[in-house]
Amino acid sequence: MPAWLKDAVFYEIYPQSFKDTNSDGIGDLEGIIEKLDYVKSLGCNALWLNPVYDSPFKDAGYDVRDYKKVAPRYGTNEDLVRLFEEAHKKGIKVLLDLVPGHTSEEHEWFKKSCEADRNEFSDRYIWTNGAFCGIGGHPYIGGEAERDGCYMLNFFKCQPALNYGVLNKTEEWQTPCDSEAAIDTREAMKDVMRFWLDKGCDGFRVDMADSLVKEDDDKKSATGRIWTNIREMLDKDYPEAALVSEWCNPECALKYGFHADFYLDHHGNGYNVLFRDNETEGPDNSYFNKNCDEDPMRFLDDYLGRYNNSKEYGYISFITCNHDTPRCTKTMTPDELKIAYSFIFTMPGVPFLYYGDEIGMKYLDYVRTKEGGFQRTGSRSPMQWDKSLDNFGFSDAPFDKLYIPVDKDENAPSVKTCEEDENSLIHTVRDIIALRHKYEDLQADAEFKVVYAKKGERIFVYKRGDLLIAVNPGLKEVSAEIPAQDLKTNLIFKLGSADISSGNICLGAQSFAIWQ
Repeated sequence: MPAWLKDAVFYEIYPQSFKDTNSDGIGDLEGIIEKLDYVKSLGCNALWLNPVYDSPFKDAGYDVRDYKKVAPRYGTNEDLVRLFEEAHKKGIKVLLDLVPGHTSEEHEWFKKSCEADRNEFSDRYIWTNGAFCGIGGHPYIGGEAERDGCYMLNFFKCQPALNYGVLNKTEEWQTPCDSEAAIDTREAMKDVMRFWLDKGCDGFRVDMADSLVKEDDDKKSATGRIWTNIREMLDKDYPEAALVSEWCNPECALKYGFHADFYLDHHGNGYNVLFRDNETEGPDNSYFNKNCDEDPMRFLDDYLGRYNNSKEYGYISFITCNHDTPRCTKTMTPDELKIAYSFIFTMPGVPFLYYGDEIGMKYLDYVRTKEGGFQRTGSRSPMQWDKSLDNFGFSDAPFDKLYIPVDKDENAPSVKTCEEDENSLIHTVRDIIALRHKYEDLQADAEFKVVYAKKGERIFVYKRGDLLIAVNPGLKEVSAEIPAQDLKTNLIFKLGSADISSGNICLGAQSFAIWQ
């Protein structure tokens, strides 16, 4: 386990929308370098960059055309190496986004794989043995190549699936997961990882990490063997490199070699019921919605099993949002977010802050899809630096040339306006992250214990190490009787009102507190 992960707080940057320095309307690596001091000022000591590789951008860069080349719109390989170097000078680690499951249809591997004559890339992707032979249960394309076969897709038409084999072969054209072809694909991906690790990258967030081997079993054991093999390589040659999985199943992901696994917004899971239980008709029953009467039990019923079954292997990563998820501002106010984010940054594991969430950037449901974003596009709008400047200081390009339009609301927040307002969300984010760095009991592997949580009651009290934490997201005062051995008297952080007396914790409306 890389030691630095224990105190890591990540900042996710969607490169297209962070800072444009060459006035083409698209963010770039130079812009990220320019804003590293800002990232550090938040207390974030690690970055995750969405894909910066060469791409046709039919899926915002997740359709990779060349894993070893930076997309020209972002800069050059040398610029990325300089970003690593400048970040490291400031004590900031940098993870790249690894996309191991598919490439762009324009990747040289795939072009060679499409040829009729056999070559070293013929089995790099998943092909049937006939152009009129479909692939049951999977999306596929036929008739687009001189090769007599159909190829499997991951998601869009532009994303042919790489071949890591199948667990149980049932078709003549399938290759086993221990075949030479499947192993060659794994080794090719390890080569990509070594390429960037040798240039200063600190690890990878892995896109759809559980999807490599097709027809895998429920525990993804064959895909797990691939990641176990990759982790062995990292432990031997790059022991300080981190692997974070997009899996949302820490019991599997962490046992198979990942250091952390995202707690993603899947309908009805513990993360979802905290922040986004508003996806169906009816009331918003999210725990952190001030107007509902939800208790923390639905969250704990899902989370505790995940946590207890995986904590000895690695970390669960809570997120404020990400590039695939509607920003919480779609349904939550800044005051609600102060409490929600304070909770996120005091939970076990390695947390991730999505760019702009610290100022309460809005989900823009009116913007048109961009580069395959569709409904996700509203969470990918340009960072709002300074309201007094054109395009919020994101870019000097004309408004109609921006990658995605900036928020047109006259009340839209910016970094500058929020920093000038002592009651704004950004100050709460900075304060709670600073507290996390100060107290080891708030860091990734400190013990987590539920002290008070009951069906029908809003208050939730828990311990991290020797710290006592209480949250009340609702609009009514609440109280809880706490065992004497768990009581603390030194209040070190407070939102709203909080009091401990005679064995009880009392929290006012919309309050959060930490005692030492």
